[in-house]
Amino acid sequence: MNIDFKSASASLAGKSADEIINWALSNNGKNVVSTHFGPHEAVLLHMLTQRTEQLKVLWVDHGYNTKETYRFAEKLIEKLKLDVDVFTPRMSVARVEAVYAGVPDVEDPRHKTFTEQFKLEPFERAFKELQPEVWFTAIRKEQTPFREGLTPISQGPHGCIKVAPLLAWNEKEMNDYLASNDLPNEEYYYDPTKVLAHRECGLHTRLGQE
Repeated sequence: MNIDFKSASASLAGKSADEIINWALSNNGKNVVSTHFGPHEAVLLHMLTQRTEQLKVLWVDHGYNTKETYRFAEKLIEKLKLDVDVFTPRMSVARVEAVYAGVPDVEDPRHKTFTEQFKLEPFERAFKELQPEVWFTAIRKEQTPFREGLTPISQGPHGCIKVAPLLAWNEKEMNDYLASNDLPNEEYYYDPTKVLAHRECGLHTRLGQE
């Protein structure tokens, strides 16, 4: 899509999540929202499903999710009637256990390869297949130091519009939204590619910007 990202970002500075979402949807592109069905993920999914039926949900299931996360995902998919496309790594968890003897430590040089196999490659494959024109993501500034410097609108993979409506939201605002809309939350999510809470896995440092 032919968008002046610098101008769009400036015009949406300080705007509410609703205003950012409405602007993105007004572009009439193919809309995709990515999710891992972890903490607070129901917020953006609910916001979007209240505004459009033209929404594909991208879930990279790395295979290390807890039972609670899988149950939460099924519950939310049913509640919000989500149209979900699931992408999985080409290597199975059982094979990783045999080859790596478990998830490599973040200080282990093999962890970079593991992240590529279990997070980045499935995402890149998903974008090539789904070819979104608008990509919604629930990332927030307070989550990692890297995200503090991001803007709500930017250029994503293959020229798509990357939209982060909740970028300026804090955890209290997320919890308040869940409570006011009677939405479930999932606190038992585990990401083997991040391990540490404030660590980037590489998705938004590489795939998120071009």
